[in-house]
Amino acid sequence: MAAAQPLKIRMVAGLGNPGEEYAETRHNAGFKAIDELARQAGVTYWKNQAGAEVALISVNDPEEEGGKREVVLVKPQSYMNTSGGPISKLCAQYKVKPEELLVIHDELDIPAGDVRVKVGGGHAGHNGLRSIIDKLGSRDFSRVRAGIGDPPGRMPVADFVLKQLRAKEAEDFGFMTQAAAEAAALAVTRGVIFARDHVNGGAGSNGKH
Repeated sequence: MAAAQPLKIRMVAGLGNPGEEYAETRHNAGFKAIDELARQAGVTYWKNQAGAEVALISVNDPEEEGGKREVVLVKPQSYMNTSGGPISKLCAQYKVKPEELLVIHDELDIPAGDVRVKVGGGHAGHNGLRSIIDKLGSRDFSRVRAGIGDPPGRMPVADFVLKQLRAKEAEDFGFMTQAAAEAAALAVTRGVIFARDHVNGGAGSNGKH
């Protein structure tokens, strides 16, 4: 069944694990991207709500009353594989439909450093996405997929995504999460389909964007 068409994004949730020991790991790509979005929007205050850190930003939207649209930034604090609990509660509290939700997450099936935008779909074994689909009862949310590539050799996936990044790895990871934040910002301001076509269409390789 095809995913429902995305609506204007009113909530952006980044997936990760709370705590210093996980801060510089691949599994925290979503948190890093949300932090970058918040920095660009000048966020100075995060509140604890429904088991998540939440910040409100406003984006220009001439179709909305007052020319602004409120967007909720979310970092669930319940650990990756139970991310769906806080996100579904916040969607209910802010009256956000699945089609108005954008989730930023790490993705093994995409080469390290690449970023893709996707509408709907399954969880492909990602525990955070599995939890969100389960709690929302819907797969119709959009995603920004932050590519981390496959583990080297025979390294277990869990070790790979939770391993502390070394200097060069951390630098490359920072560039990638910045690109993920830019993709999310594009989805919020110009729409998910525009962002998907722009980001996934090889825009970075043809020198025109």
